[in-house]
Amino acid sequence: MSDAQTLAELFALDTLLDPEEIAIRDTVRKFASERIRPHIAEWFEAGALPVRDLARELGGLGLLGMHLEGYGCAGTSATSYGLACLEVEAVDSGIRSLVSVQGSLAMFAIHHYGSEEQKQQWLPGMAAGTTIGCFGLTEPDFGSNPGGMRTHAKRDGDDWVLNGTKMWITNGSVADVAVVWARTEDGIRGFVVPTDSPGFSAPEITAKMSLRASVTSELVLEDVRLPAEAMLPEAKGLSGPLGCLNEARFGIVFGALGAARDCLETAIEYATQRTVFDKSLAAYQITQVKIADMALELGKGHLLAYHLGRRKDAGTLRPEQVSTGKLNNVREAIAIARECRTILGANGITLEYPVIRHANNLESVLTYEGTSEVHQLTIGRALTGEAAFR
Repeated sequence: MSDAQTLAELFALDTLLDPEEIAIRDTVRKFASERIRPHIAEWFEAGALPVRDLARELGGLGLLGMHLEGYGCAGTSATSYGLACLEVEAVDSGIRSLVSVQGSLAMFAIHHYGSEEQKQQWLPGMAAGTTIGCFGLTEPDFGSNPGGMRTHAKRDGDDWVLNGTKMWITNGSVADVAVVWARTEDGIRGFVVPTDSPGFSAPEITAKMSLRASVTSELVLEDVRLPAEAMLPEAKGLSGPLGCLNEARFGIVFGALGAARDCLETAIEYATQRTVFDKSLAAYQITQVKIADMALELGKGHLLAYHLGRRKDAGTLRPEQVSTGKLNNVREAIAIARECRTILGANGITLEYPVIRHANNLESVLTYEGTSEVHQLTIGRALTGEAAFR
């Protein structure tokens, strides 16, 4: 029995999934293991990712916007989407970010808030992975407080003219289309911006120590002129972008567990093979205590994710419940990665093993799509009725 089976059997996790969900999970696991894992350390070290080639393969597998209906999307359950995120992030958080930004941010925004013309124009290519999207909300001075954004759109005749800067945008430098949120006289609105529009540029952010196998960019909009129909008609105010963020956060609830699982499986295998003072490292009580505690938190995280997946599929999932899942599972995942590093010792800091790479990536996952503090305050507001964000 493999390590993955042992961990799953400890909580009998497969008994909580239906055959289709298991089939989707296993298909994604096989693809990620065969197509991505052999190259991921090299991509991470180089700080480069073949986004377009990989996106076409992910699209061919049906993973991009897989939980959306129509327009070439697979229309799977939310739980199946979560399981796919878990298996992709078991290889690397950067690849899961590509999937999340494409499907849960850019595609979801157009699918949920766009016009029929916008959906027909963009979604089929994005689902196939031949068209890359990005999502421009965060700004250099406004992350946790997106309502303070300075990017603005002004009417000029029948057109809109956009000016502003967005920061930390996954896929920005390689995107064909950007969903950009801007302040207007009528409140915050979303715009579908072809990246070949005059005045649009997306310089890549380099010298990262986390999510190195991911394209991260700045978006600069200098008098970008768009027709009236570029606005997302069904999104008005912050509820639009925040609705998209909830979609992405849901994927992270599952995804972070994949990184943690990969770390724990690696640590268990290493401990069983490493000899210390004439016996296996796994035979020491302190090692087994570490492994047992990590397995416990990993299993509890799975149970929480599966429960939230069922609620999302039933249409009853609330934002504070997504915050609960994101806060808990990412916090536990990064703790597991750090603990596994101690089991591997000095070997744990090399790219020969995935542990330090996952730990570095999870530092970003911990703060994007809402910092831990923001999610704590979201939960606190739900329990007390008092907003404490200011």
